[in-house]
Amino acid sequence: MIDWPSPTTLAAPAFVLSVIWEWWAVKTGRAGGRYETKDAITSMAMGIGNLVVNTLTGTIALWMMMLVWPFRVAEIPVTWWSLIGLFVAYDLVYYWKHRLAHRMRWFWMEHVTHHSSTHYNLTTALRQPWFGPFTGLIWIGLPLVFLGFHPLFIFFVGGLNLVYQFWIHTEAIGKMPAWFEAVMNTPSHHRVHHAINPRYLDSNYAGVFIIWDKMFGSFVPELESDPPTYGIVKPLASYNPLTVAFHEAFGLMRDCWHDGLRPDRWLRRCINGPGWSPDGKHNRSAELKAAWVAAHPEDAGTPGLPKT
Repeated sequence: MIDWPSPTTLAAPAFVLSVIWEWWAVKTGRAGGRYETKDAITSMAMGIGNLVVNTLTGTIALWMMMLVWPFRVAEIPVTWWSLIGLFVAYDLVYYWKHRLAHRMRWFWMEHVTHHSSTHYNLTTALRQPWFGPFTGLIWIGLPLVFLGFHPLFIFFVGGLNLVYQFWIHTEAIGKMPAWFEAVMNTPSHHRVHHAINPRYLDSNYAGVFIIWDKMFGSFVPELESDPPTYGIVKPLASYNPLTVAFHEAFGLMRDCWHDGLRPDRWLRRCINGPGWSPDGKHNRSAELKAAWVAAHPEDAGTPGLPKT
C-alpha cells in the first residue's frame, strides 16, 4: 500500500501564512472580519492540541477501520478515477457525520469545540477537538471500507477534505460566483453553519459540496438582512483550552449525575440533540426557531424558519 502523506501536515505552512495575512488585512482595514488576540491564540492552541491527540491516537483510528477491511466486498485500486470517486463519496459520508455531530449530544460534546468561538476567521478552522476517535463517530465511514477503499486511502482523502474547508472560515470573502455557490461550500454558506441566529441553526453541514444540503433539506442561504452571529447557544466565555475542549463532556456528565441512577435518561441525553431535557422543556434548535417565529411572526416561512 502507498505510504500516504498527510495533506493537513503538508498544508500547515500555507495555513500559518494565510492566518498571518488575514490577521494583518483585518487589523489594517484591508479585509472584512474581526480578530481578538486571546480568541485567535486559543483557536491555534486547539489546533496544535488536535494535531498532538490525532498523532497519538492515529494507530487506534487506523486499527478501528482495519477491523472491517477483511470484510470488504471488493478492493478498489488507487487510480485517478478512484481518487475522484472517493473524494465525492467521502464528502457525502462527511455530511452525515457532521449532521450527526450537531443532532446527537454524544457527538456534539466533541464537535462543540469547533463552534465555541464568537469570531469567524481562519483561526476558527484550527479550533478542533481533542477527542481523537473516542466518540466513535469515525465508524460512520465504515461503508467506504466495506466498498473496498483502503483505510489509508480514506484518511488521505479525508485530509484533502479538511484542507478545502480551511479557506471557507473567513469573513474577508463575500459571495463567490453564482455557479460556484450553487455547487460548492463557500465562506458564505459556512458562515451560516457557524451562526447562532435561529434561522441558521443546524444548517449547511457540507464539507466540500453544498449540494448535499440542498438534496437533504438542510440548506439555508446567508441573508444580508440577518448577518450571522457566531458562537454557541450557551456562550463559553473562556479562553482556557482545557475548558474549550471538554466543557460539554463535563456538562453531559453533570446532567447525568443530576438524573440519578437513570440509565434510560443518560441514553436519551446522549442520543437526542443538544438542548433536550427529560422534563420536556427542550431548548433544541427546533424550539429556538419556533420561539423566534412566535416573537417575529413576519419571519414565518422565510429561509431556515418554520411557517408557524
